[in-house]
Amino acid sequence: MTLSPRDKTFTLIGIMLALFLGALDQTIVSTALPKIVEDLQGLDRYAWVATAYLLASTVLVPIYGKLADMYSRKTIELVAVGLFLLGSFLCGLAGEFGTLPLLGDGMNQLVIFRAVQGLGGAGLFAMAFIIIADLYPPSVRGKYQGIVGATFGVASVLGPVIGGFLTDYGSNIVPGIEGWRWVFYVNVPFGALALWFIVTRMPPLEPQGDKGRLDLVSAALLVVGLVPLVLGLQLDKTVYPWFSATTLALLGGAVAALLLFVLRSLRAPNPILDMRLFSNRVFSTSNLALFFLGGAFLSILIFLPLFVVNVVGVSATRAGVSLIPLSLGLVFGSIVSGQLVSRYGHYKYFMLGGGALLFVGALLLAGMSADTTYVRVTLYMVICGLGLGPSFPLYTLAIQNAVDFRQIGQATSASQFFRQIGGTVGAALMGTVLATGLATGLAAAFAGQVGTGTAQNGAPAFSSELSPSGGVSEVGAAVRASFDAQYALVERIVRSGDAAAQAELQSNPQVPPEFKARLQEVGELAAAPKAAQDSVLAEIRTQLDAQAETTVAGVTRAVAVAFADAITAIYRYAAVLVALGWLTTLFVPELKLRTTNTPVAQAAD
Repeated sequence: MTLSPRDKTFTLIGIMLALFLGALDQTIVSTALPKIVEDLQGLDRYAWVATAYLLASTVLVPIYGKLADMYSRKTIELVAVGLFLLGSFLCGLAGEFGTLPLLGDGMNQLVIFRAVQGLGGAGLFAMAFIIIADLYPPSVRGKYQGIVGATFGVASVLGPVIGGFLTDYGSNIVPGIEGWRWVFYVNVPFGALALWFIVTRMPPLEPQGDKGRLDLVSAALLVVGLVPLVLGLQLDKTVYPWFSATTLALLGGAVAALLLFVLRSLRAPNPILDMRLFSNRVFSTSNLALFFLGGAFLSILIFLPLFVVNVVGVSATRAGVSLIPLSLGLVFGSIVSGQLVSRYGHYKYFMLGGGALLFVGALLLAGMSADTTYVRVTLYMVICGLGLGPSFPLYTLAIQNAVDFRQIGQATSASQFFRQIGGTVGAALMGTVLATGLATGLAAAFAGQVGTGTAQNGAPAFSSELSPSGGVSEVGAAVRASFDAQYALVERIVRSGDAAAQAELQSNPQVPPEFKARLQEVGELAAAPKAAQDSVLAEIRTQLDAQAETTVAGVTRAVAVAFADAITAIYRYAAVLVALGWLTTLFVPELKLRTTNTPVAQAAD
């Protein structure tokens, strides 16, 4: 059917509003999560709030793509938005009614409802590109898909700001309702507006060709394979190492189920993902490139706040702000590259140019040190954003242009799926690189620090005080508290000759040897006049304070160097991933952009 420009515009507004909600949710929730966990008393399930959403959204992407090839795109989009809004509303209610049968306490409820959100979120992202493909032919589609990248960028900028504001001041909206709940409730009015546009302005957009029947067996095998795969990658590798029985069982089961999925797809008349698509060189090479670039992108994104907090020494708030330049660069790169592709009809040059710029940005990040300034980090993130801008939407455009339009849903969702899986694998591997690098770096860095000592496991005594939000300031506070505790013991020795206090100081590896040598002499002051005791204590207090500040300075520098070394190692691997993605892109054939959506297969062998 032929759509008027007005219908196309209103439809685009509706799906962009829905997409904006999904993109906003990924950043707005992370800002509010510390307060949520505090209120619901679920610190032990902190990571599961994100994992549940990721799991559901990743697994459902290929299924949404297949459904879009079989049923009305409008119907599928309404289901996705409806699920997302239902999940949002339920997340806001988590814990309001106490512990519930089957669902458990408030934190358990939040994890379950986040999975419901993820079921809808998968459709928001997949359907945006699919519906744009319905509205516009490939020759002009680039500039509209650039808007998708811009939507992500704007949501990334606004998410932390809105999340922080609602968490801190949302309780003033309706007394008695915690501010963090509005992080979820805010989706409802905007989602209702998106639904209005979709229901009243969007045409049915029925798929072309035979619908067939959904192959439930291949769908089940895909879910059974992807759930343990994502779980195995997401599990904390300090608790479940790569070669632990749990991790190996999950990953082994995933491989077995996915192999069965492939075998079933090769034989089924209407599989979830038609394996013949991989014989199309544009499809196969573009998805491989997206896998590498997805891993690089998430590696850059996740570990930058850790760097600016623990190396540059800024607050958690400024760490979140440090990602804004990346988002702004991504917005600019997406819009400009999309417009240029639609104007000149060539996409491969911009894919290669963006990849080259991203490679430069990753190399600059890999060259950072403990002396890198916040301004330099900001500049590097702008470069990375400009490189990322052309990447993701143009690979999807190339794939859509190369496949039969009757398979546009499968092909489009596959591009999103491989990017997400690449990011999941990359983040898991880079997390291991970080843990290994920090363990080695901190042990070496603290070795020469007087007064720091080691814990029972051989790690630096204050390494457990490190956190992404507090950074080295927490370690400094712990060092000072340790010296305060030493002074309290010394005071007991001076005032009363406390033998237990003296034995504790003698056995403490954090106490300097020269100070231990004075303890016997200090213990003899118990019978001295109070004035003499006060004089000695004042002298010791001064010495300990000076030693504490010297130790804090050394510890702060040691931590900054260790984190810088570990995180720049991650960025070196990210640069390798970008290079692999760029090299793969060289083999992506460039086909002339079609001017219609006529369902005629294009071979790209």
